[in-house]
Parts: sequence; C-alpha cells; structure tokens
Amino acid sequence: MFLEKITSQGLSHLSYLIGHQSMAAVIDPRRDIQIYLDIAHEKGTKITHIFETHRNEDYVIGSVELADITGAQIFHGEELPFAYGKPVREGQTFELGSIILKILKTPGHTFESISIVLYDKDFGLEPVAVFTGDALFIGDVGRTDFFPGQEKETAGLLYDSLFNKILPLGDHVIIYPAHGAGSVCGSGMADREFSTIGYERLTNPMLQLTQRENFIQAKLKEKHSKPPYFLKMEEYNLSGPPAIGSSFSLLPLTPDELSHAVQSGLQIVDIRSPEAFAGAFIPGSFSLPLTMLPLYTGWFISYDYPLGLVAESYEQAMLAVTYLKRIGFDDIQGYLYEGMHEWTISGKDFAGIKAVYAGDIQTRISSGFSFTLLDIRTEEEYQKEHLPGSTHIFIGDLEKRINELDKQQIITTFCGSGMRAIIAASVLKRHGFNNVETCFGSMRACARGVCEIESSL
Repeated sequence: MFLEKITSQGLSHLSYLIGHQSMAAVIDPRRDIQIYLDIAHEKGTKITHIFETHRNEDYVIGSVELADITGAQIFHGEELPFAYGKPVREGQTFELGSIILKILKTPGHTFESISIVLYDKDFGLEPVAVFTGDALFIGDVGRTDFFPGQEKETAGLLYDSLFNKILPLGDHVIIYPAHGAGSVCGSGMADREFSTIGYERLTNPMLQLTQRENFIQAKLKEKHSKPPYFLKMEEYNLSGPPAIGSSFSLLPLTPDELSHAVQSGLQIVDIRSPEAFAGAFIPGSFSLPLTMLPLYTGWFISYDYPLGLVAESYEQAMLAVTYLKRIGFDDIQGYLYEGMHEWTISGKDFAGIKAVYAGDIQTRISSGFSFTLLDIRTEEEYQKEHLPGSTHIFIGDLEKRINELDKQQIITTFCGSGMRAIIAASVLKRHGFNNVETCFGSMRACARGVCEIESSL
C-alpha cells in the first residue's frame, strides 16, 4: 500500500495518489497530470479511480484528461450536473486491493462536497485517514461564502459535516485536506501538511465552537476575497476543461515581435523579482513575480487576450507556463528572448519604479511628509498590524477603487514583503499614475524594529 501527496506550489493545492497491488486512485488531480502517471509507473500500478471532493474554484481539475489516458472512472458529488464522471452516494465504497474508500457527503463549502474515508481491511474496521477536500483544513475549516444569500445555510451544513460526520471518525484518524497554508480557500491554515482529527479537535479554532449557532455566526463574520477567475474555474470544472498534453512549448520573441503583438492585444506579464521589475520594465506590463503568479494573475489578467512573458530565464518562463495553465491561461504566445537586456539594447522605451526603504517610510510619517502609503494587504492582515496614517485598499479591489487615489500625490505601495506591493505599483502605472513608489521589504522590514506599528484588534 502507498500514499503519495502532491503539493502544487503557489496555489497550495494538495492532491493524492493512493493504491495497493494493481489499483490506484487519484484524489483532486491538478491539470498537469504527468506526475500521477509517473508515480503510478514507478509503483507498477494502474490508475483506476479518480475522485473529486468538490467542484474546485481556484484551479483547473485534471480529471478528464487523466481519465482519457488511463481509462479510470471519475467520481464526484451528485448535487451538481457535471458533464463528465459519475455521482456517488453516501456510504458507497470502493476497493483497491486492501484499501477501502468510503464516501461521506460533507456539504458546506459547496453543496456537492464529499470526503473520502480510508480503511485498511487487513487491519480491521477502524478508519485510518480521511480526505476532507475543503471541508476541514489543518488549523481552519472551509469557506462557506460562495453562494450569496445562502451563507447561513452553508455554514450550518459545514458544522453538521464536521461535527456529525468527520469528527466522529475518531481522534486517531489522519487528515488529508485539499489545500495548505497560503490557499485562498481558507485564512488560518497551519504551515504544515499533516495532522489528525484529535489534534485538530484540540487546536483548530473553528472546532472549539461546538455550539452550532456560534459556529455559524463565526463563519458569517469571515471576510474572504473572490477573484474573478473563479468563475472560469467553476465553468471548466463543471463541463470538463480542454486537454493540455504532457509537454508545453514556449516560443522566443524578439523585442519587435513582442511590441507588434502588444498592439494586437497581447498582455505582458513580467514574472521577475520586484527588484528587477522596479529597475527596468516595459511600459504597460504587469508585474506578477513568479511566486505570486498563481494567486494574483486571475485578478488582473483577462482570458480574452493572449499573454507574453518577461522572465529572468527560459526555465523560469516555463515554470510560469505551468502555473498559468493550472488556472486556465492557455494562450501564451511566448517570452522575451534574452529578457530586458535585449529590450533595452534594441532602443525601445522602458521605465522604472522608485524603491523606498522601510526606515524612510517611518521618517516620513514622523516628519509629517505628505504622501499616500497604500497598504494593499488583506483586511485581516491590515487589522492585525499596519503603519499609522496608511490607506488600505485590498490589492484585488485596487482597479475598481483606483479613482479614490490622487494622481498628483506620491503613492508608495506597501504589503507584507514587497511582492504584492510591486504588483500594485505596476497596476497604478498602467492607469497613468506617475508618482508611484514601492517599499521593498514592507511590513517584514518594518517588523525588525524599523517602524512604529499599530493594530486595530
């Protein structure tokens, strides 16, 4: 018997391959499926079953293409009209050698959510583990805000799923969730990918709310962001996304080719570091550092137009392609060959963004210097700690609230480490803000004793 966990960086998505003897199952596969095929080959087994714990909102599922290649059957909850696969019922079981997988209906995050309980029939009737999807995370529980007007109902359903279905499995049972820390599907997840029901019962803040109404009220008070690209993911994951194959190609583009493509609607995505982008960038391009790409591309980039990449290397560009395809961005025309160096020596225009040291931010605040310190972190982050006099606009709301900012004022973008701040700075530059700066290090640098920090909690 084996169980392999596959972590998809950026999205903090966790999928699993479990099997025994000649049969194996994949749970919540990502879109680039080669890793499951490779592991199955290494283990000398065949993928026969594919389970989706729910219709995922934050990435494209890989079930259909994986099933086409392996002949496996796809299974998911019965409350949605999926265009592929088969619905499962409460208590339905599947055997893979000594493994028994049993279906639990665990609605709340979504109405069709299921959890999958693992038994080892060679060692008795007690469950060994449970794949909880987005119902129960390590340190948190799933979101219940995806159905406007039904938030109270979904919160109640999640309470029932957790306290009446999952927790009674036993404190010894290992938890395998569909996401880890950093996912937009929760806000308080632990920075580890292993736990048990017993440990979560003791330490998970939401599981301390044992009264149903208290749990519901806590869920109703949560504030989560919903990127626009979620709608595309929901569409793909209901109807089945187009196949992408096991290998990707990426064409090199000259500065002239990239410029010409921009005039036809090409969106330039610069995946270099904040420091590199601030030093020199192509006017009109979006800064989306590679580690930020999976989480923030869907806020700013349109599916209606192709993409062109500016990267520090071909290898970095190819990793970006993988990240982008996981969230459905398939029309990537190429990357700038030889990067910004080639662009600058070709005589084409470029721009830069002034970088500000965190200590200078404090000096400005103390002296009364007139500027806008734009904090673009989440509401939760901002309430926990922020600098005096800062203006808060969540980065995902920046474009729709951009008229609240004064183009004549110096605007310094600020976040947790500087990664999101450079994204915000590039967005402001695209909207004609010329007096834009960015604070490298941002709150992490300030927390080193460099700045005075306030809290609203």
